Amino acid sequence: MPRLGRWHGAGRADPPPPPPPRPEGELVWLHVTGAARRAPFRRLGQRLCELRPELSVLYTGGPGVSPPPRLRGRAVWQELPGDSPAAAQRFVRHWRPDCCLWSGGTMRGALMAAAAQAGVPLFLVDAAEADLERGGPAWMPALRNRRLHRFDAALARDEAAARRLRRGGMTPETISVTGPLEEGSSPLPCDEAELQRLADGLRGRPVWLAAMTQPGEVSAVLQAHRAAMRLSHRLLLILVPERPEDGDAAAQALGAAKLAAARRSEGARPDDTTQVYLADTRGETGLWYRLAPVTFMASSLEAGHGGRDPYEAAALGSAVIYGPEATDHLDDYARLVAAGAARRVTDATSLSAALTQMIAPDRAAAMAQAGWAIVSAGAEVTDRITDLVLDTLDLGRAA
Repeated sequence: MPRLGRWHGAGRADPPPPPPPRPEGELVWLHVTGAARRAPFRRLGQRLCELRPELSVLYTGGPGVSPPPRLRGRAVWQELPGDSPAAAQRFVRHWRPDCCLWSGGTMRGALMAAAAQAGVPLFLVDAAEADLERGGPAWMPALRNRRLHRFDAALARDEAAARRLRRGGMTPETISVTGPLEEGSSPLPCDEAELQRLADGLRGRPVWLAAMTQPGEVSAVLQAHRAAMRLSHRLLLILVPERPEDGDAAAQALGAAKLAAARRSEGARPDDTTQVYLADTRGETGLWYRLAPVTFMASSLEAGHGGRDPYEAAALGSAVIYGPEATDHLDDYARLVAAGAARRVTDATSLSAALTQMIAPDRAAAMAQAGWAIVSAGAEVTDRITDLVLDTLDLGRAA
């Protein structure tokens, strides 16, 4: 992220560093107005890139919006330039966005003008009445009309926001009332036939999942499993290393712990005697979430890994446990905790205690239902915006 230059002499500053190079191919610009919108917009960008892997996403933020700890894939965070015509034109010429989603209601006049002049499709999304009321002089009728008419369409949170937009000069046919943009997640795919085979083999057995474990976390996971088996002796752990190449080390740890294991990479399936199923393969995470009512989202007990996306598990009906180092997804976990869908642990002892309580079927089901409600609430609006973007990109390709 560019930094402000240092001052030298009388009133002169070093020029800011140049922006990073523009990625090749299509690029969607997502502008985040307000810190509360950062997580939903990051997820929206991830969803777009999942559906169009060659797509790049440029994120910009309004006042008080800091970049996420990490951006994965073809994503860039860039500070906005000053709102002067020259700076705005340089910004648009450099990034050449194929479309722009602008959240909220605070406009940047020069930037909007430069994007419109360059033919960038502009969409105002998640527009709320409170945003439009806070606009101050920028929302006085003349300026408001001039800025709003540059948007090709607007998605309003509610009818009150839609009325504000109509009074601001947007035509009714360009305004849709969609509800608020919230975080959602599309279910990961799986092999349905294999799911049925495994489910039939595990019928009647309680199951929990440790997903994306680091080598240093395996000991804590196995300690928790042993503690939980004292109350539920048929309990099965599905252990998924983050990297399949860590499967050998995990297998050694299972041998040292004297736990009966079957290994997925060797073609084995769990039977009635299997205590741990080592799923050291790629691309099957959606299968394991569907089988496990409780998931420990690993890469979160040790610092430096950032944790994993909890909505992947919640979208498939799994209650969530996570550690203190899930720093890349703190907003996501906080939302699930507030809904009663997730529980935070700090070490092997607290993981054991949480698992022992959560494997009770009624407890796991209640937490899973709360998580599913959180995930599904944001799915419809996210899908609506995703379709809008992809249709716009397709039209651009056809032009």
